[in-house]
Amino acid sequence: MAKKFMGGFFSSRRKASLTSSANIREASAADCAEICEIYNFYITGTVITFDEQPMDPSFWEEKLRHVKDLNLPFIVATSDSGELLGFAYLAPWRQKSAYRRTVENTIYLKHTAVGQGIGPSLLSELLRLGKEAGIKEVVAVISDSEADTSIRMHKQFGFKKVGQLPGVGNKFNRWLGVILMQKSL
Repeated sequence: MAKKFMGGFFSSRRKASLTSSANIREASAADCAEICEIYNFYITGTVITFDEQPMDPSFWEEKLRHVKDLNLPFIVATSDSGELLGFAYLAPWRQKSAYRRTVENTIYLKHTAVGQGIGPSLLSELLRLGKEAGIKEVVAVISDSEADTSIRMHKQFGFKKVGQLPGVGNKFNRWLGVILMQKSL
């Protein structure tokens, strides 16, 4: 069942002054081609992700199965007409068992949907679902280049910068780093 969000809050709780709204629901295998298209835009044109080769929808089908098998959320935002506007999920931070209550969050929006309040809507729901799933810590790994909006959004949700790894990736012949942010649920 889709939940209607406006500006990061359930519309039944609080109306926001944003002109755009999104329906947030659990992702399905039928969404994977559009998820792939959104993500490939960032692979081929930005340094926001350190992936360098476009992905195939089958990668996302496997990722979706894996995340769901771990009882972690994988959600999408859609317009009222059904257009997929973005996706978000929680995945294990590391494979060692002691990390089992710590996850990394991932959020990507269709490039034409940026700035409409959809990212905060997805993050809000992701954090709520993570808490329900028994998650204690959420880590955001954010490119230190071209990702100021993501950093600001995470700060608004109480994430704190806990570290920075400069020059750990090379994409488009540029050395790039990551900023680590963390929030306790």
